[in-house]
Amino acid sequence: MRTLKYHTTHPYPCGYLSDRMARSEVVASEHVIDTQTYAELMHQGYRRSGRFVYRPQCEQCRACLSVRIKVDTFDPNRTQRRCWEKHRHLTARQNRLYFDWKHFELYQRYQTKRHADGVMAQDNREQYQNFLLQSHIDTGLITFHESKDLRMVSIIDLLPEGISSVYTFYDPDIGQASFGTYNILWQIQLCRALKLKYLYLGYWIKEHHKMHYKANFQPQEILINGQWLPFEQATASL
Repeated sequence: MRTLKYHTTHPYPCGYLSDRMARSEVVASEHVIDTQTYAELMHQGYRRSGRFVYRPQCEQCRACLSVRIKVDTFDPNRTQRRCWEKHRHLTARQNRLYFDWKHFELYQRYQTKRHADGVMAQDNREQYQNFLLQSHIDTGLITFHESKDLRMVSIIDLLPEGISSVYTFYDPDIGQASFGTYNILWQIQLCRALKLKYLYLGYWIKEHHKMHYKANFQPQEILINGQWLPFEQATASL
């Protein structure tokens, strides 16, 4: 960790809050980040996009907060229990990272339907691969199927004390489905099976409506000034 070098990007338009500019602190590209080093960086609030390891370093904004679920004490609410029963018939297959046209087509359809105004809505194959299929970490690709139909794909990093939920995309055309919620519940169960303490959900932004779902999984901790605090304590002053 002491040998790592960092640099701060120039300001760029924030991908979450359209009225703000963002900056990121990035681990220098000459460093190959292995699983153990990345686990230590994640504990400090870093995330990765492909081989790009970063954390927000905005001058006048602290909206992006790292969150993690304490899986041993997680207690699903009524809606989550219903979701689990509704989708538990899905078959999950765990793989190493690989490219599949069906996955990419599902990714494109998901972006078009759910995030049409986002920066990834027009991603080509190279951008998709750089974002999700490039990793020096112990990374898994999980596919979820209903009979022979692909319903969801999830990328996860397997770390010494937990799982990092990298990205999930699913069939946006199935009415009344709750694939995203089910996926988090499935990852919590995987953490428990592997005797891991935490499920890391990345960044949570209170003002961003598409991130409200993350706060529904309790108990949870938020990283504030280098310390992981209980959700209620951390959000009391937000």
